[in-house]
Amino acid sequence: ITLNLIDFLVSNPSKLKKLYIDYNAIAEGIFFSRELLHEPPNVLNPINLASRAKGLSKLNIKVNVLDEKKMRQLGMGALLGVGMGSSNPSRLVTLEWNGNPSSKKASLGLVGKGVTFDTGGISIKPSEGMEEMKMDMGGSALVLGVMKTLALRKAKTNVVGVIGLVENMVSSKAQRPSDIVKSMSGKTIEVLNTDAEGRLVLADALHYTNTKFKPKFIVDLATLTGAAAASIGHFGIVSMHEGAEKEHATLKKIGEQTHERLAEMPFWSDYDELIKSDVADIKNLGGPFGGAITAGKFLAHFADYPWIHLDIAGPTFTKAKYGYRGKGATGMGVRLLYQFIKNRV
Repeated sequence: ITLNLIDFLVSNPSKLKKLYIDYNAIAEGIFFSRELLHEPPNVLNPINLASRAKGLSKLNIKVNVLDEKKMRQLGMGALLGVGMGSSNPSRLVTLEWNGNPSSKKASLGLVGKGVTFDTGGISIKPSEGMEEMKMDMGGSALVLGVMKTLALRKAKTNVVGVIGLVENMVSSKAQRPSDIVKSMSGKTIEVLNTDAEGRLVLADALHYTNTKFKPKFIVDLATLTGAAAASIGHFGIVSMHEGAEKEHATLKKIGEQTHERLAEMPFWSDYDELIKSDVADIKNLGGPFGGAITAGKFLAHFADYPWIHLDIAGPTFTKAKYGYRGKGATGMGVRLLYQFIKNRV
């Protein structure tokens, strides 16, 4: 038996029609995010993903793509260092939705990690489970899904999305453990482990977003650490910087409403000691303990403004059906962030 049609009898059809527009836009954003996450990495490399992002321009999103030459001129040594070992060049993509022309400033910036495949580089990952690393661009897929939802909904707000796109591969040109790179902010980073690469991408993407667009508030989104998934499973981790208390509380509340729950990790200053370097301003690894926290602490060095960090390594991609989420890419975060943005309008 095939179900072709369902009729709904409602007392307020106009209200239902408005809800349908809202939920259809959310669904389209989720499906777009899932579709990208399911692409094989030999197809969805940084160039292809930048092209897919460029396709959103047909929805009146302003899209700009920075190539390696431009990023080098801007001093993005942290991001570019991650992609050194790949034959596929890195990209940084910006997406601007200007739904409120009366305001010249973005109310929110969304910054996504887009590692289209992560071997771990010279600090190579174990072969078991490495095939799942095509999902390491989950943060960028989430940003693109949210931007598509905003455009389809014609949201009356200004939001900028920035995604750093790289492929972390092993080759004679790859970044080495003990390399020191200089980020766009001017801070130097000692690379102790080339598999702690996402934070390097985000370091430059965060700094660029703040200096170029100066949004009132920034959220970064990344499948950043296995430690996050190991600690709380299929839920996200939220870490808060000073000045983001209100947004932090709102985001957690919306997480409960949408069942895209977020667990708060301690962000005490004690953890700062773990990422101090003897030879650079900061190192990219905090040791074997508290990995999800020290990763967030690393990013805080590039975020001296109201900012929240979301580690979505756990809920982005599942090996089996979990709750209402099917096997594979979940599109987690589109509903959460869309509702968060809607509340800010």
